[in-house]
Amino acid sequence: IIFREEKSDPAKIAAREAEYKAKFANPFVAGRRGYIDDVILPHETRKRISRSLAMLKDKELTNPPRKHGNIPL
Repeated sequence: IIFREEKSDPAKIAAREAEYKAKFANPFVAGRRGYIDDVILPHETRKRISRSLAMLKDKELTNPPRKHGNIPL
């Protein structure tokens, strides 16, 4: 749809698709613009998950005290 004026020339379409993918279909571009927090490379995934789980191992959840009780009906 974006490149419909060049749809008859497959070489131009391929070049435009490659340009579009390099510009927009790339996690590093989204990270640079601030749309995502971080890009984790595949070889770093296990290490990052392990470190995050170790950090959360001793976390204790505390709920705030209730402001209102249930009224007996």
